[in-house]
Amino acid sequence: MSKRILLLTVTILATLSVGLAYGQTPQAGTANPQLLVNYFVNANTSGMPDGTVQLTNTGATGGNVWASIYVFYPDEEMAECCSCSLTPNDLRTLSINGNLTSNPLTSTPLTNGTITIVSSSSSVPTKITPSGQIRAWGTHVLTTGVTEEEFQQANLSTAEMASLQNQCNAIFLDGSGHGVCSCGSGS
Repeated sequence: MSKRILLLTVTILATLSVGLAYGQTPQAGTANPQLLVNYFVNANTSGMPDGTVQLTNTGATGGNVWASIYVFYPDEEMAECCSCSLTPNDLRTLSINGNLTSNPLTSTPLTNGTITIVSSSSSVPTKITPSGQIRAWGTHVLTTGVTEEEFQQANLSTAEMASLQNQCNAIFLDGSGHGVCSCGSGS
């Protein structure tokens, strides 16, 4: 009888430990690679208000992270890139016109396009080291008014990460200072 109780006790404890391990949340300092995407319209358009991007660090790593930001023309060509530091629970506001589209690689002004953001532990957008979690919201300046929408989260593939880094590196090498966005207000 005591062997049965011992076996039953071991079985119950083993089941509980598996259940506890399965239900645990990731420890501080870990997060899945994260890609955030959104669009902008009517930027740098006379008579239209400026759009914004709001960024915050969720604090998942317990420390600072960088928002590696990549701005694209509608034809998929990268126009600007940069990396902005975010402390835990920081809120940073970026102007679409002033910070993200005012210094395109070419002289062609951006009015519409997409913005991609990767949460990284690297301060260099050409050397992404996925880390932490960033949340982002963007305003859409429409002819009927302004709306705000959270950036959509997608998986960051190895191919996409390499493409972002390579295109941004080309901007840094060939742009002579053009194609580098700026970080707006915040810490």
